[in-house]
Amino acid sequence: MTAGDSILQLLPEWREMPLAEAYASLGLTGNAPPGRPYVIANMVTTADGRAALGGRTKAISSDTDRELFHRLREQVDAVMAGVATIAIENYGPLVQDTERRGRRSAAGLEPVPLAVTASRSLELPVESPLFADPDSPVVVLTNSDREAPTAPGVVIERQANDTLDLSLGMALLRERYGVRALLLEGGPTLLAAMIEARQVDELFLSLAPVVAGATGEPSILEGPLGEPVDMRLLSALHDEGHLFLRYVLRNI
Repeated sequence: MTAGDSILQLLPEWREMPLAEAYASLGLTGNAPPGRPYVIANMVTTADGRAALGGRTKAISSDTDRELFHRLREQVDAVMAGVATIAIENYGPLVQDTERRGRRSAAGLEPVPLAVTASRSLELPVESPLFADPDSPVVVLTNSDREAPTAPGVVIERQANDTLDLSLGMALLRERYGVRALLLEGGPTLLAAMIEARQVDELFLSLAPVVAGATGEPSILEGPLGEPVDMRLLSALHDEGHLFLRYVLRNI
């Protein structure tokens, strides 16, 4: 499926629209609260709650899911993922297509978003294409005092805390790097930690029409939240059995 194809919007009103318009011009950078970025998370899950099959998301994703995913990447200053996700999904440069880079530039963004990760151990997947690319800056949030592995473009931002404070990390990204909108792409442990820290504003959730029944596969959240978090549904899209749901979190 290409960006010229259509998608069915179920909410807030029932209509067919071009896929390219589905998540266009969300105005995410303008939503930034004082002192931190506006954070949206994007995850995919099976109908029975599995966030991966065989450790990867590709088996439960779709062409439309991937197009919407890239459209979200086009609208943020930074993209954040956990080190395990970067390694397992073999992350490379975040925006490689010249048309997508052009749309970012036209919107007043850098052609390539800043890559961000968080690590308590500083065990980084430096062999991944993302870390190996000198044109892909990567900011690593950590509270470790270990020596960091050498990789081109990597900046280590250390905290002098016993635990990694993600709220402090978000404030640093806003102040030092000018990040107004950040896309969080998982994994499940990092997403749970960010929600527990009350740092996630929206969740874009792709629901695949498959039941996996697979033991050992994670859900979209792995870790404590303290208290359950209510969400409000903003929009719902449908394509070939896949549902694409956009929620705002009500705990911020």
